[in-house]
Amino acid sequence: MSTLRSPFLSAATERGFVHQCTDFETLDERLRKGRVIAYVGYDCTADSLHVGHLMWIMLLRLFQKCGHKPIVLGGGGTTRIGDPSFRDEVRPLLSDEQIAHNMASIRHIFANFLHFGDGPADAMEVNNADWLDELRYIPLLREIGRHFSVNRMLTQESVKLRLEREQPLSFLEFNYPILQAYDFLELARRFGCELQMGGSDQWANIVSGVELARRSDGRTLFGLTTPLISTASGAKMGKSLGGAIWLNSEKLSPYEYWQFWRNTEDADVGRFLRLFTELPSDEILRLERLEGSEINDAKKVLATEATVLCHGKQAAIAAAESARAAFEVGGFAPELPTVAVPRDELARGIAAFEMFAGAKLVSSKGEARRLIRGGGARVNDRPIKSEAELVTLADLDPNGYIKLTAGRKRHALLRPV
Repeated sequence: MSTLRSPFLSAATERGFVHQCTDFETLDERLRKGRVIAYVGYDCTADSLHVGHLMWIMLLRLFQKCGHKPIVLGGGGTTRIGDPSFRDEVRPLLSDEQIAHNMASIRHIFANFLHFGDGPADAMEVNNADWLDELRYIPLLREIGRHFSVNRMLTQESVKLRLEREQPLSFLEFNYPILQAYDFLELARRFGCELQMGGSDQWANIVSGVELARRSDGRTLFGLTTPLISTASGAKMGKSLGGAIWLNSEKLSPYEYWQFWRNTEDADVGRFLRLFTELPSDEILRLERLEGSEINDAKKVLATEATVLCHGKQAAIAAAESARAAFEVGGFAPELPTVAVPRDELARGIAAFEMFAGAKLVSSKGEARRLIRGGGARVNDRPIKSEAELVTLADLDPNGYIKLTAGRKRHALLRPV
């Protein structure tokens, strides 16, 4: 690959966003000639995206900042089928009402990262149900299906894995790559879209769209994928003790989001600063060179900058201040995750191990007992000496809360109701 000269591809490659491209040199030249329209698609299987989706959201943001036009394609049609890519089982089918609700909720997430409007470089949202719902089966087979080889579809990794494991793959799911390829063709026809971006697990489907456009319309389209991200220790990106790291503040508070980034492994700090913040390269170089306890300062910068992008500056500052109060000062931090507990139960007293498990600071009551025996559990910064010790209304602080701490990094507030 020769030296990239377009601002978008140069920056995307430098910061680590690029994994594969159908034609680097031709796409680079096309980007230099003028504005390009690109899209990223998502299915509405939940009412929020999570950190696992964030990489290509950031790539779409960079694309817009370089003067190009992004399309956010909601899978109102494809969600009815379910993407089988690298899944061990069939996705549950959602109702039209669930899909519409999820799409509306996810729309707010993209609004935090992209500027939507009617301008030439403003982002636009499109629903693939607009054309997929209108498809007729026989015309689809004649006009689109004839360009797909079943032999080749059977060699795709997502299909091969299911077959090798003798896990069911429905005819419904088998059609998904055809519809994703058709999405690309339809976006090219309707809006002049030339580039599809997504995670590397979508590579085969993206290539299918590029080839479909070439065979059916003689169009030149491009595909670009991001690498799948794991942590330096090999863990899957975007998971925590409590589950997925959601981008919707109603499913995960800005404080918990901030804390996720604050807990980044030392070896990942520089990489994550490049991918999930917009700090300049020289500042990232300075931060990733910090050693010892100073690397924690870089993690706080990562946490705050990432939270600003997802939840706004005010929420990021509040989360950082709450973390400082909880970890460094030992005071009251209202942004901590809050768990409601019936007042009458607190009046009678709740065993400490049950309280820590109920607040989801640990994964089980057994783990809570081990935490307490190991001296890692505290109530209002006071060590718990016995797993049977009761937490009661007498433990309420002047603000009306009880603060639980598990280890050094996990906190929660109990609020009687």
